[in-house]
Amino acid sequence: MPLSPDRISRDIETIAGFSESPPTIGHSRPTFSPSWAKARDYIITQAKQANCTHRIDSAGNVFIHHASLPENQKRWLSGSHIDSVPTGGKYDGVIGIVAPLEVLRQGPVPLELVIWAEEEGTTFGLGMIGSRLAVGAATPASIANFLNRDKENFAEAGRNFGVGLDALESERFNPANYHGLIEIHAEQGPAMWAEGISNAAVTAIAGRKQFHVSLTGQANHAGSTPMAYRRDALVEAARIITSLQRMAHELGAGTVATVGKIDCVPNAINVIPGVVRFTIDLRSPDSAKLAAGEQRIRNFTTEGGSSVGVTCQPTEDQPPVAMDPTIVQRLVDAGVSHRTASGALHDAAILAPHLPTAMLFVASKDGISHNPAEFSRIEDIAEAATVLDRLVRT
Repeated sequence: MPLSPDRISRDIETIAGFSESPPTIGHSRPTFSPSWAKARDYIITQAKQANCTHRIDSAGNVFIHHASLPENQKRWLSGSHIDSVPTGGKYDGVIGIVAPLEVLRQGPVPLELVIWAEEEGTTFGLGMIGSRLAVGAATPASIANFLNRDKENFAEAGRNFGVGLDALESERFNPANYHGLIEIHAEQGPAMWAEGISNAAVTAIAGRKQFHVSLTGQANHAGSTPMAYRRDALVEAARIITSLQRMAHELGAGTVATVGKIDCVPNAINVIPGVVRFTIDLRSPDSAKLAAGEQRIRNFTTEGGSSVGVTCQPTEDQPPVAMDPTIVQRLVDAGVSHRTASGALHDAAILAPHLPTAMLFVASKDGISHNPAEFSRIEDIAEAATVLDRLVRT
């Protein structure tokens, strides 16, 4: 059975239909939600139709391989995620699922497809939980306080989806079972599309540090409180946020800083903000730049000298990760002519210290991602699947 771009397109469109939000505003699949479960079950059903079998580990990750593949035969691992950011696009993560699925449809092949649980981090406030738990980079205790919108932690929300963290040690991911990992993903940047590059081998993934910042001032009347007597938490938050923007420009070398979530209390037009909470996402391919950025963030949150109290809690520290040069070369040998680096973080970064790992990027139109306008050409995705098929059969 030849690889079929039409089948790949059908898979993407079907998964896009499993969404909490209407397609006019984007695609939303929080981990362990009904829409996420439908997408997962669709992949499992499609794999069964291709004579594949599956298992779900104690972290909620799904592993799929051809039924004729002996359990003791070493194989390649390829996969990504099906959870999404709120009102995201069709392609983020999904590309990396449907491409190896299409390879498995070709018949017996030494390949295992993996669906990692909770990659994005928007459901529980921490990314790559499934892959972290699988390799021991996270523990039940370390993720216990990360809650979803229903105030459930990962173990509680995933109980009906195979999650049983008591069995983590006995089910620990075994790298000896695999030749290596290849994660196919949309680039999520503008360079490849602008330069007419359909696929590229990823040589490195930028590191990321994340923080939760909380500012406590005093809510008060907006009309009767003179400016000199105010303890305005939002004004202090604005100082820190604008300092972050300057810092990222000054550090340069691919360093970026984002405040993507902010809560203001009481959030009323005629009340001085008393409490503000926001997140910081700091990324760089350079470890020294990441360290410098963290130190400057700590300075920003302590140097105000105002009557507003500030706390800054680190929530993630993921260093830059180099991809395995041998697998990168194998991707080149299989037909990939370009190399690049990833500014976004992926499950591949979690697996790389434990298993030879590389990524294969597919061009993203205008670099738009985490947005319903996200787009990658089906022929480029099919080309990536063909590269994967060649590599795993070599």
